[in-house]
Amino acid sequence: MERKRSVIVKQAVLMLAAIACLAACNGNHDYSPKPRGYFRILFPKKQYQMYNEACPFTFAYPTYAKIEPDTNRGAKPCWLNMRFPQFAGTLHLSYEHINSQKEFDELIEDAHRLTFEHTVKATSIDQGVIAYPDRKVYGIYYTVDGNAASSVQFYLTDSTKNYIRGALYFYTEPRLDSIQPVLTFVKQDVDLMIKSFRWK
Repeated sequence: MERKRSVIVKQAVLMLAAIACLAACNGNHDYSPKPRGYFRILFPKKQYQMYNEACPFTFAYPTYAKIEPDTNRGAKPCWLNMRFPQFAGTLHLSYEHINSQKEFDELIEDAHRLTFEHTVKATSIDQGVIAYPDRKVYGIYYTVDGNAASSVQFYLTDSTKNYIRGALYFYTEPRLDSIQPVLTFVKQDVDLMIKSFRWK
């Protein structure tokens, strides 16, 4: 009799535990996971200085950026990296002296091809014409939307002797929602660099 009572008490306790568990699980709680958070970004004050070294061009760039020669294998004179250390980003600049119309056409085609290689990850690629006839600065500005590795690419030329191509990369996983504030901030610097660009 005592044993029966003990078994009935154990079964009752187990049943109450099961009911409590089911009640907790089947409540009207709408659970949704919180989105991943990102660190707060402190942007530096916009201040600019001039790049005016031995290369055949000059432009304004931000004081919080560092310009260094490209040291990669195959780099040529006046290939530069404008680094944004606090944002893990770099604007790669590749200068070419144009020797023929054929070479000029190939450089323009390369700029177009290299930009559209990002089509796999891009949601859209928009092109804008750059034209400052008083300074003989012409080119195309490519805005690459989506999770592409490079969101901004452009080239500038005087159409006769000089050509420079720029490509902005952030060395982090290409997730537009996480880098958008930094991208917007740095794009202003790229735009000002282009607006201030002059051939020597």
